Amino acid sequence: MPGLIVGIIILLVLILALLASCVKVVPQAQAMVIERLGGYLGTWGVGIHFKMPFIDRVAKRVLLKEQVVDFAPQPVITKDNVTMRIDTVVFFQITDPKLFAYGVENPIMAIENLTATTLRNIIGDMELDETLTSRETINTKMRASLDVATDPWGIKVNRVELKNIIPPQAIQDAMEKQMKAERERREAVTRAEGEKTATILVAQGKKESAILDAEAEKQAAILRAEAKKEATVREAEGQAEAILKIQQANADGLRFLKEAGPDSAVLQLKSLEAFAKAADGKATKIIVPSEIQGMAGLVKSIAEVAKEDK
Repeated sequence: MPGLIVGIIILLVLILALLASCVKVVPQAQAMVIERLGGYLGTWGVGIHFKMPFIDRVAKRVLLKEQVVDFAPQPVITKDNVTMRIDTVVFFQITDPKLFAYGVENPIMAIENLTATTLRNIIGDMELDETLTSRETINTKMRASLDVATDPWGIKVNRVELKNIIPPQAIQDAMEKQMKAERERREAVTRAEGEKTATILVAQGKKESAILDAEAEKQAAILRAEAKKEATVREAEGQAEAILKIQQANADGLRFLKEAGPDSAVLQLKSLEAFAKAADGKATKIIVPSEIQGMAGLVKSIAEVAKEDK
């Protein structure tokens, strides 16, 4: 009896283990390819599934996420016979688990070999300089070719990137020398442009300074002329005012004389005073009126009579 109970327990455990093995849970972003008696039965998606014991089996677990494969550098030859090494990175995603399971034996190796041959075909039609500057073109062509080739395998190639382009050492040295020469040329051009700009700025500064000096001199000359003009005008006005006052004074004197009614003796005396002022030694020629000459003779006679009386 104890042995029978133990056997029943073992049998129950085996049955439970068998039932548990028939229950499969497919997680997110995965799929399972199921075979029955060696033939394709179906593809299980996300969720819980049950299979028949002994006759059904999981042939392949497939990851549906986008995957990245980094391939080692491959030797390629350009159109101008330059050998270089290029390594690629391929981004792909499994779209059909059945085709992926039965399409090709080793999908990753197949993609690697296909990438190498496609890369050689594309680079073989390009020269070295074009290869170094046409990464985007090469990526696009490779993605299109690989996507078409891997479609029967249930694989979609999303992107292909050239990771490194490694030319021969001699080519690298030549490129470095070329880059150095180009940098030196640019430096010389930049220096010349700077000197040219500095010379232009100095010339412009001198020109503007000369213009400002000329403007300042012009303004100063205008101000001096205006001041001189103003002084001349003021001086002329002063002289005119002085002459006017003198004339006014003379007119007032004549008017006073006229109002006083002077006799001939006073008038002759005034004439002598005027003659004395005219003959102050500055004039070289003096015209003496006849009336003054007669008066002068009279004065001389009076002076002689006065001497005789003494």
